[in-house]
Amino acid sequence: MKTLPKLALRLGMGTGLIIVAAFYLLFFSTRPPLTIDPATLVGDGSTVNYCELPVLDGRGKLATDIAKGNTPGCSYSHFPLPVLRECTEPLVEGAEDIRGLWLGVTGKVGHVERVEQCGARTVITSSGIIHDGGPNRTGGMNSNDTEGNVLFTVGDTEYCPRTSAAMVWNNNVLDFHALGWGPVVVQRYLDDDQLIWEYADGSTTRMNRLCELPEAHRIPTPRGRRFSLW
Repeated sequence: MKTLPKLALRLGMGTGLIIVAAFYLLFFSTRPPLTIDPATLVGDGSTVNYCELPVLDGRGKLATDIAKGNTPGCSYSHFPLPVLRECTEPLVEGAEDIRGLWLGVTGKVGHVERVEQCGARTVITSSGIIHDGGPNRTGGMNSNDTEGNVLFTVGDTEYCPRTSAAMVWNNNVLDFHALGWGPVVVQRYLDDDQLIWEYADGSTTRMNRLCELPEAHRIPTPRGRRFSLW
């Protein structure tokens, strides 16, 4: 008669340990080193005409010549310069050209994101975060940064979850695999002149192209519940 309660207790304790370990990994594990070029963060990405894209003719830098971009802390302070602004490596076979600045018109209406590409590398910049996947000079192939959604603060320190994903082209669809080996959690692809963004929460957002960054998106809006622990 005591077997089932003991088994339930052990299962409960095991589940609790898994939850605690996952929470620690997401919020308290060592933050990834900030490898992005400081000039990229200091520069002002709102001054760029995003309808004038770099010509990918191979005359400039390769993807592997440029340092990996990632999010400083839980968010950048203002919309940075393009990470791949000097890269002219032609896109790899099977990659769709989805470069540009995009505005959500259905789904997550008002969402703005910048997509950069060269070679096998893709960088997504939006809402305070920078996700950079593919070959680079200073880091691994997967994106390795933070999600930007601050859950809580301790004093002046913000705590947002870490993220990591592999960006893989599959029949002109850019699949984001969680942790590099996990399931597809995000997809981006073109549908005529619109960029489609399918997110892990089940939403599908259609985006139209922009040439200039809207002023409201130059400074990112703080995200998250931001519970103050002390």
